[in-house]
Amino acid sequence: MTNFVSLKIKKACQKISKRKKTARNVPVAIKDNMTNSSIIIKELKEASNPAKAKIFQRFFKTGKGEYGEGDIFLGLTSPEIKKITQKYNNLKLIQVEKLLASKTHECRVAALRILAHQFKESPEKEKIVEFYLKNIKYINNWDLVDMSAGKILGEYLLNKNKTIIYDLAKSKDLWKKRIAMVSCFGLIKNNEFKDALKISELLLNDSHDLIHKAVGWMLREIGKRDLKTEEGFLKKHYKKMPRTMLRYAIEKFPENKRKFYMQK
Repeated sequence: MTNFVSLKIKKACQKISKRKKTARNVPVAIKDNMTNSSIIIKELKEASNPAKAKIFQRFFKTGKGEYGEGDIFLGLTSPEIKKITQKYNNLKLIQVEKLLASKTHECRVAALRILAHQFKESPEKEKIVEFYLKNIKYINNWDLVDMSAGKILGEYLLNKNKTIIYDLAKSKDLWKKRIAMVSCFGLIKNNEFKDALKISELLLNDSHDLIHKAVGWMLREIGKRDLKTEEGFLKKHYKKMPRTMLRYAIEKFPENKRKFYMQK
């Protein structure tokens, strides 16, 4: 299944490239500002906090056999990374890729911050999405997924064929499945719920806690915009939903309604 999904991603990238070639040749609004990834890495390392790094390594489950096994942290918070990366939002993709391929977690965060900014500003969004899918293996922890999937892949898929997220949802890879679900945030924010509900159904029986949380989160986001739609899904599935998924989905409900759903 993993090889099948990888092939699907490759085909999706090829389709994006074909559309890009047939489009008007508009220069990407990403100019070389004479910096490179090594400068950013140097600044991140200089700002490192070893005490916080130890805390983050426990929080992000980096131990043997855990979902973040082997991930390396510098101990930087999100605002600290943002302060450094905002100076380099025009970094060329070849340099972004070097950051994204780093074994250091904060470097991957920096890369995805820059990439999300470039997606928002660039007229060639297809190029950014193609890059994102080709480097999907580096988006390998929940915060990396959550900060990028909806803003890049989800936003791009508005009014487009969404086969790619269904293929990702059917993968055996934890992070591809979470990307599939969280990508739907870009659709939900634009009041498109159909695909988010279908992906939720595909992942309903998944065994991993991080998928339960992602599904519940997206259902809750639907409910913020259309409570009737969320409750329609819940009434159909709540008796068989994992409890974590259900708790996340009904978090904003009144107490009496939460009790009703939890007494399954």
